[in-house]
Amino acid sequence: MGIMLYNTLTRQKEAFQPMSGSEVKMYVCGPTVYNYIHIGNARPAIVFDMVRKYLEYRGYNVHYVSNFTDVDDKIIKAANELGEEVPRLAERFIEAYFEDTGALGVDKADLHPRVTETMPEIISFIKALIDKGYAYEADGDVYFSTRSFSGYGKLSSQSIQDLQLGARIEPGEKKKNALDFALWKSSKEGEIAWESPWGSGRPGWHIECSAMVKKYLGETIDIHAGGQDLAFPHHENEMAQSEALNEQEMARYWMHNGYIQIDNEKMSKSLGNFVLVHDIIQKHSPEVIRFFMLQAHYRSPLNFNEELLESAKNSLERIQTTVNNLKHRRRESADFGEAGRWKETASKHLQRFIREMDDDFNSANGITVLFDLIKTANLYLEEKQTSKEVLTSFLDTIREIGSALDIKVETSEGMLDEEIEALMEERVQARKSRNFARADEIRDHLKEQGIILEDTPQGTRWKREQS
Repeated sequence: MGIMLYNTLTRQKEAFQPMSGSEVKMYVCGPTVYNYIHIGNARPAIVFDMVRKYLEYRGYNVHYVSNFTDVDDKIIKAANELGEEVPRLAERFIEAYFEDTGALGVDKADLHPRVTETMPEIISFIKALIDKGYAYEADGDVYFSTRSFSGYGKLSSQSIQDLQLGARIEPGEKKKNALDFALWKSSKEGEIAWESPWGSGRPGWHIECSAMVKKYLGETIDIHAGGQDLAFPHHENEMAQSEALNEQEMARYWMHNGYIQIDNEKMSKSLGNFVLVHDIIQKHSPEVIRFFMLQAHYRSPLNFNEELLESAKNSLERIQTTVNNLKHRRRESADFGEAGRWKETASKHLQRFIREMDDDFNSANGITVLFDLIKTANLYLEEKQTSKEVLTSFLDTIREIGSALDIKVETSEGMLDEEIEALMEERVQARKSRNFARADEIRDHLKEQGIILEDTPQGTRWKREQS
């Protein structure tokens, strides 16, 4: 049946059909770079990295663009407080973003455009909206007229009348209608600014993404994605200005990930539960954080706390331990052997995994399938006689699922597997020759290296101790 995904615009799951066969144009709204990213920012980075990688796993060629907002009110305020120039501060936190998200297994986009590098296209976009009657200038500011676009509110499923309730014009704003939003802001004294037909200033927040999407991906794209908090007003406003100018749909599918809470409370500085990724990856393995995020369906709300993170660590360790045991047992097994009822087990689990992931990128159910496979592999490891063919199929399938989600199903840091196996073999021989002192010495040495040995009826197994 192929991939089904939930489209925020239609409020239902739809068959995924890209415009150009296997080519997928995907845009994900990136961060405003005035500080280190928090755990809430990390979720869309991880989620849509997973979506991109799964699409590639299923044979699509994804053209992936994610922007940086490198000039806006928050950045200017932070730069002033720190006594730092806006470009320098933005560059510093862009580098920090790549460092933090890279640790979480997030690959860089094909392009990471910045507002400051897209200024000519932004100004041209605004001018074209004015020329078509969708925007107006007011004393150096430019606003989009929401009432001029008949489809305003369709992404958030709200009528313009409902949206009007509670909306108001803030002091200093020059717009005609409370729902109108800024496309261009005239600069205050001492602020970073660019020259435009309306005077010195800088773009509003929403226009940047519309200009970048059009410049780098075209007037219509396949997937536009971001956090749930961006659906309104950011994505609503993007859609309005893009479709007003281009006279065609901006994106065929709109995807939004759910919120993150900290101990079942909204994350905020005032509550003292504001968790920066830069801090948390100093205490916890980034691989565990990624695994934790993908254990929930991307549209579901996600609660974050130390206990849940510890549980995720133990779960990931269980997968890695099974992989180590499969590798160890495979070295001892015959090239062939009686596969019996186990022969097709791994491939059936792989097909289940694909079915679950094809249903709106359900990584939660996909990981459940992985654990079912781990459980079955462990049952097979209890057999007295094992087939190298079956062990290989278990290993290859676990690795394939891990690769599709980009979760670390096997360890690589510290001692190499071959070194561990050699010492374990030496220990076996030492015990056979009743050299128990040497056997204990090897066990203690491995323990110092974070390798835990377990003697079982099926032989000695090992696992890496998690920090």
